[in-house]
Amino acid sequence: MNSLLSGSLVSLAVASLSLSLAPGSGEAGTVAISAVAAAGKQGVQLSGKAAATSNSLYRTGEIAGGRCEAGRIIAGNAASYRRFMTRVNRCLGRTWAAQFRKAGLPFSQPTLRFVTSRVSSPCGKWPTGAGGYYCSSNRTMYIGVTRRVLQNPYAPNHAQFMAHEYAHHVQQLAGILPYYGQSAWQARTGVRLALSRRLELQADCLAAVFLRGAARDLEVTPEHWEAMLEWTTENGHKTWPTNDHGKGRSQAFWMRRGFDSGSPASCNTWTASSRSVS
Repeated sequence: MNSLLSGSLVSLAVASLSLSLAPGSGEAGTVAISAVAAAGKQGVQLSGKAAATSNSLYRTGEIAGGRCEAGRIIAGNAASYRRFMTRVNRCLGRTWAAQFRKAGLPFSQPTLRFVTSRVSSPCGKWPTGAGGYYCSSNRTMYIGVTRRVLQNPYAPNHAQFMAHEYAHHVQQLAGILPYYGQSAWQARTGVRLALSRRLELQADCLAAVFLRGAARDLEVTPEHWEAMLEWTTENGHKTWPTNDHGKGRSQAFWMRRGFDSGSPASCNTWTASSRSVS
């Protein structure tokens, strides 16, 4: 891997979410869940497995690339980090709102909250090893602003992190996250982890779909992207010893699929073979 990038890519390992299973309580894995219905065929909201396997978002075609002038992150400067991440979040909102319109589905923006300590949420305690997380109970993205994060001004990496967390909001609105919660709740450990991997790897793919459309403004060059994939292959799984996010090679596989296609159609992990989501 390009030695110039190796130090910058370390924050890829800190993206995560927290899971409070709907409706009610309980914790099992890495995503926060509420009880929003799902999207199946165009303009009709479905629930259950069809929301994940046959979602109308998969039929909306390639995401249109748009301007995403997020600026730069200055090492050690918290204000520049918050400003950059807020602008990327707005770009994500415009991009996914357009895609939901194509699917005939309702869309709403998540709340973005920057924190300097590991705050709790309606989804429970801050997940171990996470740099931030999405809680669907209050549809809020919690993004940590820490010394470690601020030491890394590598913008494409932070944009990928934000896009991954935003992808969980997309899954929530589309009904995929509620299906996961209903299926994972009370499931045996092996089944729950397998479901979690499908959810997380899909978020990796959807994040990459967005990055393709915003690659120029976010300075995601071919060289940088290949370096990110290489780093992920070798290191992406190390933060998650229970393998609830997938092996590094699986993460890189779905990131590449999303980036190469630029379409949510390539991100249907729910009908993929077990090997590709291992």
